[in-house]
Amino acid sequence: MPDRDAADPIYFSKAVNEALDEELARDASVVLMGEDIGVYGGAFGVTRGLYEKYGPKRLQETPISENSFVGVAVGAAMMGLKPVVEIMFMDFIALALDQILNSAGKLHYMYNGQVSVPMVVRTPGGAKGGYGPSHSQMLSSLFVGIPGIKVVAPSTAAAVKGLLKSAIRDPNPVVFIENKRLYAQRGDVPTGEYCLPLDKAIVSAKGQDVTLFAYSAMVPICLAVKDSFAAAGVSIEVVDLVSLQPLDRATIAESVGRTGRAVCVEEACVTGGVGAEVAAIIAEECMDCLEAPVLRVGAKDVPIAASPELEKFVLPSANDIVRAVRRTLEW
Repeated sequence: MPDRDAADPIYFSKAVNEALDEELARDASVVLMGEDIGVYGGAFGVTRGLYEKYGPKRLQETPISENSFVGVAVGAAMMGLKPVVEIMFMDFIALALDQILNSAGKLHYMYNGQVSVPMVVRTPGGAKGGYGPSHSQMLSSLFVGIPGIKVVAPSTAAAVKGLLKSAIRDPNPVVFIENKRLYAQRGDVPTGEYCLPLDKAIVSAKGQDVTLFAYSAMVPICLAVKDSFAAAGVSIEVVDLVSLQPLDRATIAESVGRTGRAVCVEEACVTGGVGAEVAAIIAEECMDCLEAPVLRVGAKDVPIAASPELEKFVLPSANDIVRAVRRTLEW
């Protein structure tokens, strides 16, 4: 267990580190793979200290060849290991898409259940102050339509630890999205053993007038928007989707049943995004209780610029969410 006081908040990145540390200690079949995850401690310091503790057999540093080492992880998982692969930037995951799409997600079915692929692909997604068009994307929509793959995107330190532990223990492949902007956020994290379900949304704040559906780094922004409306007597519910595949249809329907209005918020591009899937679920299951059309807020459908000011222009902001909430209330 972590050597710290449970009352002290810890960084999101530290919570990821603790989850990896505990699972490496608990299960000898868990191995980490990725670029610079050993001596250097990872591009964002998430694996710092683990190489010294577990050595090169458990933390395997890889060449700059995502398709190759994700393929190695698929084979290792089929042979009984539990690889946790780090893709340094989510943008680079496109290089390994064939292994995830055509191997990891399908082999259990192709072999009639005789094999499983218990692997996790961890990857930092999202923009962070000028990283540019090929290091800033939230590519969640690439994975939600792949059969056999679970997709998780936590928003808090406590959730990222409990969900990562569950993902490592799951017999199925999991794409685990960690937003770069969240690494520096602090939160309360239990010191005892705990795991969280991979298929459940979290109602982060109860409300009666509008539901904001969000995930990853958009959740704290939505919570701030909720607080800004409270003074005007508008009660906003915030639902952290957490699981993007499968989506928690029951929680989505229950929330819209309470509020009658919904705004879907995500950092990914609006077109073809997770918000579109949430809107479709609401249309299928909640049409009778809707008081206004479902609205979506997300990034503009353009590459993310390296200029910090242009980056802000492309990404969804709190003001964008405020305008969407006002629009749905005035419908």
